[in-house]
Amino acid sequence: MQFNFKEIFTAFMVLFAVIDIIGNIPIVIDLRKKVGHIQSGKASVIAGVILIVFLFLGKSILNLIGIDVNSFAVAGAFILFFIALEMILGITLYKQEEHTALTASIFPLAFPLIAGPGSLTTLLSLRAEFRTENIIVAVLMNVIIIFTVLKTSGKIERFLGANGINIIRKVFGVILLAIAVKLFAHNIKALFNLV
Repeated sequence: MQFNFKEIFTAFMVLFAVIDIIGNIPIVIDLRKKVGHIQSGKASVIAGVILIVFLFLGKSILNLIGIDVNSFAVAGAFILFFIALEMILGITLYKQEEHTALTASIFPLAFPLIAGPGSLTTLLSLRAEFRTENIIVAVLMNVIIIFTVLKTSGKIERFLGANGINIIRKVFGVILLAIAVKLFAHNIKALFNLV
């Protein structure tokens, strides 16, 4: 095993930006209001497991079901697009009445919000550049930060207040929308080049 601090730090920063747990705080708060409680530990561990499993098996799984990475990323762009619309317009596009604290911790929190198509496709591209052990360390560091943010989301909400949360929600909604458009544009281009 060859641990490289520069690789770990770069992979960590790239994943941190894509996962954007700080930007997801308004969604986490919304989700907590709907279900009453979010299991921070469970959501963080499940997200971490999904990310690490996908790091090793992602390409094989996609190949097995006949989906290329670009198609997967385009599908992910659509999910991010609709989540962003919810944040900006203050609407709910999918029903959530059936969510309990456990199911909300897994879906949509662990997947697709934290371990979403954006972060999963990012992992595949990082794997082409960096050593696997360095990426695993970067994933684990992100999981610790995710857990901390989920655990303290109540305090963050009290600190920011309702208006602060709404402003952050709209701002990060626009950022998420931009990420969705970029993900879509980059991968749709690659898809058409394949054809």
